[in-house]
Amino acid sequence: MPAPLNVALVGYGFVGKVFHAPLIQGTPGLVLHTVVSRDAGKVHADWPDARVVADASQAFADPALDLVVIASPNASHAPLAIAALAEGRHVVVDKPFTVTLREARAVVEAARHADRLVSVFQNRRWDADFLTLQRLMADGTLGRVAEFHSHFDRFRPTVQDRWRERDEPGGGLWYDLGPHLLDQAVQLFGLPRAITCDIAHLRDGARAADYFDATLHYPHHRALLHAGTLVAGNGLRFAVHGTRGSYLKHGLDVQEDQLRAGVAPGAPGWGMDTRAGELVQEYDGRLVADIAHAEVGDYRRYYAGMRDAILLGHPVPVTPQQAIDVMRLIELGVQSSQERREIPLN
Repeated sequence: MPAPLNVALVGYGFVGKVFHAPLIQGTPGLVLHTVVSRDAGKVHADWPDARVVADASQAFADPALDLVVIASPNASHAPLAIAALAEGRHVVVDKPFTVTLREARAVVEAARHADRLVSVFQNRRWDADFLTLQRLMADGTLGRVAEFHSHFDRFRPTVQDRWRERDEPGGGLWYDLGPHLLDQAVQLFGLPRAITCDIAHLRDGARAADYFDATLHYPHHRALLHAGTLVAGNGLRFAVHGTRGSYLKHGLDVQEDQLRAGVAPGAPGWGMDTRAGELVQEYDGRLVADIAHAEVGDYRRYYAGMRDAILLGHPVPVTPQQAIDVMRLIELGVQSSQERREIPLN
């Protein structure tokens, strides 16, 4: 067995603390070696054996490190990734990959120049419901998809004073949840021929976008992506309609709630969907609804993929081109919303 890979985590806010640290430590073959944070006490309360440094450049220069994970505010993703690559470290960047397409291309070029691996953390490829949907589409259960509706709604009526909700580069819901929904759609259908997007501020006092509604235009179907912060009811996650039936799913994947509650990744019940989806098909001239058997989700599969890419030469779980493709759609969505028109992907 090869020695475990030493990982440095940059940032110990919500995403670093709740998602990355436990997933790194919970993936065989990875060790949370270093955390870049100004609050050593906060880190050591959770991970007493981790080395804590306040300066990212100090961590990047440590020859003991193999992989750097960047979970800092969005605007810092590109400069930190480029700096880590320059020191010879492999890099994972939390989504969004960067805040501009130009930055995304610069990070990928820096990785090529350094001969290191770079990837973006698209953990929701391993949501239980998304894995279930992939299976239903792959085995032909739904037939040819005509309408794909993907929602990620929340009820957060009070605007909080945090960087994600400020009017700054990379702030707002389109940069927060848009990458997830866009990546899932592209995984299922490839790149669209055009995008139409409406990005808005709907809450009282909102400083950053807190709503979006995007349509990806394909030759024979549409993918509609939606997120809002004033949705107390409904709870729709997927509604996928095809020539042979529909898949309906309410409720979000359980892994985020499990991580928030301190459940260790891989513990009994990890990633098991508590609200199975519904499969509606026609039998003898009438529509019948059945439970859709749910796959088991596991975000650790992303980090296991990175481990195998570094040690065994396997492809990274999310490729640099896929990271660039999503950033391209993010920018075109902003353009579409500003110009109030459909934007083609040339």
